[in-house]
Amino acid sequence: MTRAFTLAELPRLGIDPGLRLGRRVHEGYQRGWGIEFGALKDKIRADQDFASALALALGRSVVTEERLMNLFMLIKLFLPRLGGGHIIEYGTYRGGSALFMARLAARFLPGTRVLALDTFAGMPETDRRVDAHGAGDFAETDVEEVREAARAAGLHNVTFIKGRFEDTAGAALAEAGRIALTHIDCDIYSAVRCSYELTKPFMVPGGYYVFDDATMSSCLGATEVVEDIVIARDGLRSEQIYPHFVFRHPEA
Repeated sequence: MTRAFTLAELPRLGIDPGLRLGRRVHEGYQRGWGIEFGALKDKIRADQDFASALALALGRSVVTEERLMNLFMLIKLFLPRLGGGHIIEYGTYRGGSALFMARLAARFLPGTRVLALDTFAGMPETDRRVDAHGAGDFAETDVEEVREAARAAGLHNVTFIKGRFEDTAGAALAEAGRIALTHIDCDIYSAVRCSYELTKPFMVPGGYYVFDDATMSSCLGATEVVEDIVIARDGLRSEQIYPHFVFRHPEA
């Protein structure tokens, strides 16, 4: 049995709904606590739009179902409040999460594009002082095959961009102009920092930074970026730590 997942399904936890240190703590609890402890999983799985998007990600992504559920809630329930802005993903691999987000954006965010960036040739050189991954990891992908998967799914709102982020993201961001959601899923210190630094000037007030890897045991380079750059330097506070780190761009 399918049913639409709505705002009414989110738990009400008695937390102040206002801003605290630049993030909306109650909304973070609603999503994160709701997935981990609040029985949201079965309610989300019963949503036809989630199921349709999930089918596109299966076999193409290593992003966990819980993290896809959080992206689903952000795109369906929270991004419409921001008044417009596109979605950018750093670290697309075989396209699963990009296709997932594009299907949902087509349904709930008319006019929104998903920009999906990857070398599509594996990781570049990494910093072995902090990164567990090495050059060439995740090379088993092909940009033309991923583009064909998008065409087969009838998705015309996603663009797959091949190359190193420092070479490709600037032009893509300048053309997009406004970014409402940044999905940073690129594992290593240099790529995560580059993704965050390049995107920050284009983020809409209250936009979401989602760091997929910074809580993973194999990605302490990503964690270091969040610790030293996002938190210590820029003063952002996390709105969620489960199922992944979520931060908000300043609203003012």
